[in-house]
Amino acid sequence: MRHYEVVFLVHPSQSEQVAGMVERYQGSLEKRGGVVHRIEDWGRRPLAYPINKVHKAHYILMNVECDREAIDELENTFRFNDAVLRNLIIQRKNAVTEPSPLAKSNDERERSEGSDGDSSEGRESSARNDND
Repeated sequence: MRHYEVVFLVHPSQSEQVAGMVERYQGSLEKRGGVVHRIEDWGRRPLAYPINKVHKAHYILMNVECDREAIDELENTFRFNDAVLRNLIIQRKNAVTEPSPLAKSNDERERSEGSDGDSSEGRESSARNDND
């Protein structure tokens, strides 16, 4: 079996459905004998450029170990799901299980906001970003 890194972008109006989508994709990979090594939900983030007049998307990263047929099925599922704006699947030499740099920076930011109990600056900037 080969190792793959899968990143997909979900339409922001479907953000509530992301957990169900991830479970469904994980289940289909595991049903075919695959192993999911890592799943990271990067949340809603701005896009570098608009896709179908959408400026934000919900990012999901998965590192999986499976055969080519399982990846083809996953790619086909992405293609026919209108909620998935974009996807990228790349083959890796070995499994990646440590947190990605983006997840590390998100964790550090959350810890620093949690320790600054009186600081409302972080909440105001995040509120401004969500209203874009």
